Amino acid sequence: MSINTNLVLIVGESASGKSQSLSGLHPSKGVMYLNTESGKRLPFKDTFQRFTITDPMQVFEGFDHAETQADVHTIVVDSATYLLDMYEATYVRNAVNSQKAWGDFQMFWKDLLLSKVAASTKNVIFTAHTLAILNESTGIMEAKVPVKGALKNNGIESYFSSVIAAKSVPLRTLADYENDLLNITEEEEMLGYKYVFQTRKTKATVGERIRNPIDLFSIQETFIDNNIQLVMDRLKSYYSEEEAA
Repeated sequence: MSINTNLVLIVGESASGKSQSLSGLHPSKGVMYLNTESGKRLPFKDTFQRFTITDPMQVFEGFDHAETQADVHTIVVDSATYLLDMYEATYVRNAVNSQKAWGDFQMFWKDLLLSKVAASTKNVIFTAHTLAILNESTGIMEAKVPVKGALKNNGIESYFSSVIAAKSVPLRTLADYENDLLNITEEEEMLGYKYVFQTRKTKATVGERIRNPIDLFSIQETFIDNNIQLVMDRLKSYYSEEEAA
């Protein structure tokens, strides 16, 4: 089975900059944007090839169509959370056999990731909303993508080798992480915080499901600009070096 190494999951709370991070994708016209959130507009001007998903199965059609389009370089599913909610509402909620319906729910996600996404020749980016829950046995706050059914056991994050967290971070926290991918603007200096990607866990975030291939980002690059193109470029470079070794 083929493996798509240019696959990323962007996670974060609402209004944490997940969608905004897509503004750096280029060339913009080569992005197929599959909107599962009722056609919600992006927070920036774009020339993406936009499609509003009203039935979960349309995402499969989107991946098939993208493979016939030479100009499409990236597929974005925004978001996985709403996509799975849509599947539940459409195919599970009123099903006569609920047990079978929940089994189909799990297989829908597995088929999407293990066939369409894995075999895709395009960059693939999913976004997802997280929920922070206290683990009473460890006393640690765990931030993960909430999901129902059997998928809850391992979480949808387990299907991705690269999980990046979008968040708003005070500049005082970023002071120890100066790097070429982290640029503080004048406006951010005035506000005192910055929307960033977190690429690695820290002591304060051991309960989050952030993950990346070993050495994809250095410790100094724990926080970088909220720009998904930086991540896609790094992945391309990382796996090109691996293949050349």
